[in-house]
Amino acid sequence: MPRRMTRRAVLAGTIASVGIIGSARAAWPDRPITLIVPYPAGGGTDMVARTIAPLLERELRATVNVVNRGGGGGIIGHDAIARAQPDGYTIGMITNDLSFYTHLGQSRLTHRDFTKIGQTNEIVGSVTVKHDAPYRRVNDLIEAIRANPGRLRGTGAAPGVNWHVGFLGMMDSLGVDPRSVIWVPAQGGTLGHQDVAAGGSDFSTSSLAEARALLEAQRVRTLCVMADARAEQFPDIPTLKEETGSDWTFSVVHGMAGPRGLPEAILGRLVETLAKVHATEEVQGVLRQRTIRALHRPPAAWEEVLEAQLNSYGRLLKEAGLARG
Repeated sequence: MPRRMTRRAVLAGTIASVGIIGSARAAWPDRPITLIVPYPAGGGTDMVARTIAPLLERELRATVNVVNRGGGGGIIGHDAIARAQPDGYTIGMITNDLSFYTHLGQSRLTHRDFTKIGQTNEIVGSVTVKHDAPYRRVNDLIEAIRANPGRLRGTGAAPGVNWHVGFLGMMDSLGVDPRSVIWVPAQGGTLGHQDVAAGGSDFSTSSLAEARALLEAQRVRTLCVMADARAEQFPDIPTLKEETGSDWTFSVVHGMAGPRGLPEAILGRLVETLAKVHATEEVQGVLRQRTIRALHRPPAAWEEVLEAQLNSYGRLLKEAGLARG
């Protein structure tokens, strides 16, 4: 009899423990969530995160703390997201910089190391020249590059990084050797545009968002955007395809993700919540004001985009002699 009672007690205790664990899981989130941004405060990724975070708080009824983990070109912060416990309490913003690291031999990290929650936006690349440059259309610039190999200077990023890959892809799509342009390294797209405005380089392939202040001050002119549609804020600027027939597009892509292995119930709630807050005017309006394209893709569709970029960007880097991995 005592042995039977002991077994019953054990069984009752087990059922109670399962109930407690189940309640804890069902109660997610019951403590603050950390949203890691792999770049310093004030940049585009940080701005998107801080726009979305308070709306996530409202929907999830939990504090969402944005934490900047800059350094290593985004590698440190991305690594922190990938290595976090898959419990839904540490998530982050990831970018398609993950399409470069392994090819450049900088890190083994790729988009495959993350559980996707959803794409949030893209920042579209452009071809921008000084306001009084002789190139009225992008084809004028391309013809000048063809006619004067090794003479014109392009800029916008460090070699092998975002806007430089945008340049490599554009040249590839137009059948022009990218080595016929002198590439001037720049610490960010804004500085690249500033170098063009100052006459240091002939053109930049940095984003339209980063060119906006100089465009409005009439210090630069954007000849085209590397996008599938014109920018709402600058409808007079054509796309690369409209001008040249090229299908090449390039953007810096942002989205939300967690470490691999997020529980399905938590992932489902995060996916649903992100989609809901992304559709609000609070998010759409802020991104529009910053000349950032609000673009939501659910996990599977975003996964396809990132996988295609990982492969295509790797080919471009290899052909440019920059691949190390």
